[in-house]
Amino acid sequence: MTTDMTTDATADPKRAGSTGTAGTAPRPLLRASSLSVVLGGRPAVQDASLTVAPGELVGLLGPNGAGKTTLLRAVLGLTATTTGSVETVGPVGYVPQRHEFAWDFPVDVAGAVLSGRTRAVGWLRRPKAHDRAAAAEALERAGLTELRRRPIGELSGGQRQRVLVARALAAEPRLLLLDEPFTGVDVPTQDLLGELFARLAAEGRGLLMTTHDLAAAARSCSRVVLLNRTVVADGGPELLSDAGRMLRAFGLATAPGGKEAAA
Repeated sequence: MTTDMTTDATADPKRAGSTGTAGTAPRPLLRASSLSVVLGGRPAVQDASLTVAPGELVGLLGPNGAGKTTLLRAVLGLTATTTGSVETVGPVGYVPQRHEFAWDFPVDVAGAVLSGRTRAVGWLRRPKAHDRAAAAEALERAGLTELRRRPIGELSGGQRQRVLVARALAAEPRLLLLDEPFTGVDVPTQDLLGELFARLAAEGRGLLMTTHDLAAAARSCSRVVLLNRTVVADGGPELLSDAGRMLRAFGLATAPGGKEAAA
């Protein structure tokens, strides 16, 4: 029996059709249109729209309080929206921030990763051979096979982050939503995860990743979305050197490339 220890890693918003026709661009794995969210009587996200296509690693960047996590949760259907719509294709995997997971739960690494199959298995049902195979593959991809019997409470920060990624991958998602996956982890873990995310995109999966690391986003993302409650800009990584747009998104006086931002 598997036990879910945090927000469902495969939340299931409205599903769309699967692929584009020959000679056309593939249909996005995620299309969020005009999303607005109000929290505590205040707007947290306002009229935000974005897409993620197969093979894209999209960075979602903005200052603290910009609504990045709220937008991910709205896409998953975990936070109510006041306006807008969400369409996704296939299973959706979710990697929350580490503090959202119950690390004191008495389970080993293999059990935690297998819990990512809960939605596919069903509550109170035993996992089948395919479920165990999917979890084993996810463990291997995240470099956790040798740690599979270690209690999750004994893991380092980087190992815990890999558990969350593997747990999401066990659901065999076409779309993966990642909330600050590089925060507070060591450089080897950052490198391992960065290479894994690149391979997943190369396989045709879509990834949407919130991050504060502008340099890493510039290196690894095929597209970036600048968010400050609403979408300020959406385009290639070169946006991170656009002084005016960075000022609008972050309130910076100087863009990462060193250019002065116009007022």
